[in-house]
Amino acid sequence: MHHRTSLVRSSPIRLLSALAVTGLLLTGCGGTAGPAAGTSPSASAAATVPEAAPRIVTTYDGGIQVLDGASFKVLGDYPLAGFNRVNPAGDGRHVIISTTEGFKVLDTGVWTDGSTHHAQDPAMTDIVFPTSKPGHVVRHDGKTILFSDGTGEISIFNSADLAKGQPEVQTHQAEEAHHGVAVELANGELVLTLGNEDSRPGIVVLDKDGKEIARNEDCPGVHGEATAEGEAVVIGCQTGVLIYSGGTITKVASPTEYGRIGNQAGSDESAVTLGDYKKDKDAELERPEQISLINTKTKELALVDLGTSYSFRSLARGPHGEALVLGTDGSLHVIDPDTAKVTSSIPVVGAWEEPLQWQQPRPTVFVNDHTAFVTDPATNTIHAVDIEAGTVTGSGTLDQTPNELTGVTG
Repeated sequence: MHHRTSLVRSSPIRLLSALAVTGLLLTGCGGTAGPAAGTSPSASAAATVPEAAPRIVTTYDGGIQVLDGASFKVLGDYPLAGFNRVNPAGDGRHVIISTTEGFKVLDTGVWTDGSTHHAQDPAMTDIVFPTSKPGHVVRHDGKTILFSDGTGEISIFNSADLAKGQPEVQTHQAEEAHHGVAVELANGELVLTLGNEDSRPGIVVLDKDGKEIARNEDCPGVHGEATAEGEAVVIGCQTGVLIYSGGTITKVASPTEYGRIGNQAGSDESAVTLGDYKKDKDAELERPEQISLINTKTKELALVDLGTSYSFRSLARGPHGEALVLGTDGSLHVIDPDTAKVTSSIPVVGAWEEPLQWQQPRPTVFVNDHTAFVTDPATNTIHAVDIEAGTVTGSGTLDQTPNELTGVTG
């Protein structure tokens, strides 16, 4: 049974308090806002604002909503059947939606041209990358990398090109189709997973010309990716992680025989990545109470006891590289990645239990600059947390039960 305590907050979000004027310049706070389809709207159609407020995107059973990050008002509501996943595109403006027909692109309607901030109605664009079983979306070094689980095709484009319409795409092909992930580094090297329907044993690294330069197949059940300070790439395994850095792949073994790290969060501000940690191979659904910290410089793995469980949507990073975990005790736990110590625990929602099916809603965290946004499906609410102050600074009630959560900076 889920238990929740009610939260009523009315104080403004500290980071966004100067943006009240923005709400007056935004229209369409309900229903389907903006054009029904089309490429991203032009800057000439937008209102110029002192600073563009972040926008939050949530999925619900049957659609997607775009919310104002300060008031939590609905700016756009887009019916979309099926279980849809959402990720930032990497340009501070667009969101990639994984749908039954492929990767679709949603324009949240906020952006900056370097000196001027703009805000307008969001719009579902006609930009689409057709594929079967769209999988991981990775953002790195100004590029967006899409991985198709159904075909093994990797699509890479400049994130900023989405503002112009359908971008020019560079494609690569994995050796076999599988549930995988890829990341392109600044020097053009491509790190991608190996696998097929039966197994996923490791990773391979290709140079900018597509020539193999490194390979490691000591990573059963390979899953997930995080990039740390200095472009160190960490890939999870059922027995630890693989770290690719400086042209070399290093295996860091789990301290237990089975120690699965399948979901991670990285930060350019830290050499340490944050990962989950599961050690019961036979559990129908393990509810772990330890997280993993992987130091990409020392090649060491540390475990931290939280005293509470969490889910795969509980991991995030703060503005200074803090490791954040949303526990089932309802608190956002802040961890110093260098000392592996919990420095604070911020109460946000009531206690909850992870559902057996991974597609089902559960409290979720998404970080935008100094603010962590947390949804609570049990009460149809969303909360803003000042990470450094350790306080809930704003809350809103939603008209749909939120599932996935993401956002853009504007």
